[in-house]
Amino acid sequence: MTISHIFVASDHGGYALKGEIIDYLRGEGYAVTDLGPETDASVDYPAYGQRVGQMVTVTPDSLGVVVCGSGVGISIAANKISGVRCALANSTELARLSREHNGANVLALGARTHFVDPWVKIVGTFVTTDVDRAERHERRRSQLDGLC
Repeated sequence: MTISHIFVASDHGGYALKGEIIDYLRGEGYAVTDLGPETDASVDYPAYGQRVGQMVTVTPDSLGVVVCGSGVGISIAANKISGVRCALANSTELARLSREHNGANVLALGARTHFVDPWVKIVGTFVTTDVDRAERHERRRSQLDGLC
């Protein structure tokens, strides 16, 4: 898949890392939209997970990255949007497998958590990994879609 766009958002706990991720992705040549927040003032993460999820589902060939303190809350919020498969990953292995096997279209990171691999490698792996079109993975992704 050629990525057309990457949407990124956070809460206040992920604000600083969000800025670094945006700079990295733009430096790699990706078209990136920052969906907020604009400052590190306290905000509620569900709105930001929702924003990214909604944009990813209406923008062909796009991906999303969401960041909060743990990565858990914002990933739950993103996954509430039909068509979103948001995966929380703290390693390149999880980022790769979430794309290949699960067809994840949004990556969640926890800014206040321990990363097995540097976040830059996790994000880079996520955005450069293609979805595996093997029948067994397609079948399982179809089953996931049927749960909504």
